Amino acid sequence: MLDEQLKTQLSAYLERVQQPFELVASLDDSDTAREMRELLTTIQSLRSDKITLRTDGNDARKPSFSLQRVGATNSLRFAGLPLGHEFTSLVLALLWTGGHPPKVEPEVIEQIAALEGDFNFEVYMSLTCHNCPDVVQALSLMAIVNPQVKTTVIEGGAFQQEVTEREIMAVPMVFLNGKVFGSGRMSVEEIVAKLDTGAAARDAAKLSAKAPYDVLIVGGGPAGAAAAVYAARKGIRTGVAAERFGGQVNDTLAIENYISVLETDGPKFAAALEAHTRAYDVDIMNLQRADKLVPAAEPGGLIEVQLANGGTLKSKTVILSTGARWRNVNVPGEAEYKNKGVAYCPHCDGPLFKGKRVSVIGGGNSGVEAAIDLAGIVQHVTLIEFADQLKADAVLVNKLKSLPNVTIHTNAQTTEITGADGKVNGLKYKDRATNVEHTVALEGVFVQIGLVPNTEWLKGTVELSRFGEIIVDAHGRTNLPGVFAAGDCTTVPFKQIVIAAGEGSKAALSAFDHLIRMPVVAGAV
Repeated sequence: MLDEQLKTQLSAYLERVQQPFELVASLDDSDTAREMRELLTTIQSLRSDKITLRTDGNDARKPSFSLQRVGATNSLRFAGLPLGHEFTSLVLALLWTGGHPPKVEPEVIEQIAALEGDFNFEVYMSLTCHNCPDVVQALSLMAIVNPQVKTTVIEGGAFQQEVTEREIMAVPMVFLNGKVFGSGRMSVEEIVAKLDTGAAARDAAKLSAKAPYDVLIVGGGPAGAAAAVYAARKGIRTGVAAERFGGQVNDTLAIENYISVLETDGPKFAAALEAHTRAYDVDIMNLQRADKLVPAAEPGGLIEVQLANGGTLKSKTVILSTGARWRNVNVPGEAEYKNKGVAYCPHCDGPLFKGKRVSVIGGGNSGVEAAIDLAGIVQHVTLIEFADQLKADAVLVNKLKSLPNVTIHTNAQTTEITGADGKVNGLKYKDRATNVEHTVALEGVFVQIGLVPNTEWLKGTVELSRFGEIIVDAHGRTNLPGVFAAGDCTTVPFKQIVIAAGEGSKAALSAFDHLIRMPVVAGAV
């Protein structure tokens, strides 16, 4: 199951195991159980002095295995094989169970350990989902740190009946004590904050007490990270308030056009952005959503950024780099059936629709790429494009048209996503040439119609375009003195990672240039 190179790498990792623990397998006669036994036997043989394997488990969910420290009551279980994107999650779980310290801030570990109550988590994932590992690793860590947290990681492909019965149509999907807790990418900090209801108020007070910054960057995507690095290298006090460090990049699968990086994926790139930023003296405040921008009361005064949790940050200059998010099609049924057949990530959720009928809304590169990807998994793909022709690159369009299980409708306006019994059962579209409405029976709809800037909170303060983008000049300056902007939230054309990074760097240099020309105002230092 594991080739020799992977075994060698795994053996090196397992040398870090310090405390003994058991792998306890609950097996049946399935092929998955046979593969699980082989995998666990290999793991045990690589660190036999610390890891014991038992195959006498009697858990109702088979095949599965738990990781149990000797003498401890912690409960972490993997149901199905944690391979693919989840192999890293398995390796980390082995190391953490064996006493190797996680790379998590000490205050987060303390917060996990202090949680009171009974928390029985079940997280459903797929092996092709690049959003799932963050959630799997977060809940695994929580189960290892706090014995009141029980976590079961379930590979949906191995437990299709459960997936059907619980109507799971998007991963990662998390249940807490039998009820839906959340879906999509979540960090350990986000999960803990959701459980620890007093955390927001404590965090707000801590943030409001911080000294003013020279440069405060709002947003932690490629533009924000580049701005932070460039600002910090000038030796000025730099802070980053980010709702999710990495931003939209976290939801990108393959990145093959960032110059000097031949190939990577979104989560790796986002992690590299954060690591690079942390290498400098930058105050990173993650999981912080900006709510209001208050311009300086006088030239050279402090600008305020009010946060959703009630905290307030002050700075001499501000760089807005809040990025963009997937655009909704905004038709009846979209919100109602989100994660119940309506999805936005074909790489994450496509495997859940194996053998079923789906639609892709959008004929640009992202839509056509999604349709090509899904065609190899599902029974049939119907692509709906509003314009009279597909807007994707010709090579992609030709590939799409060559596939036998794809139907293309151009000049078609999606009017409704229909459903029954809590899940999608069809899509309605209008032929814009004839005004005739058609219905397509299907089980899934993937929306791929571009991005919308995250700038609603800035309306009435910063000048925005009719598309909601922050209007900037060639130096990244907005209409407000001391306020700059960069990346996908601005009017700069071509929403690309490399362009966002360049614009972030430029905004930081512009902010520094502004700072050295600022008059000294009492109270602004």
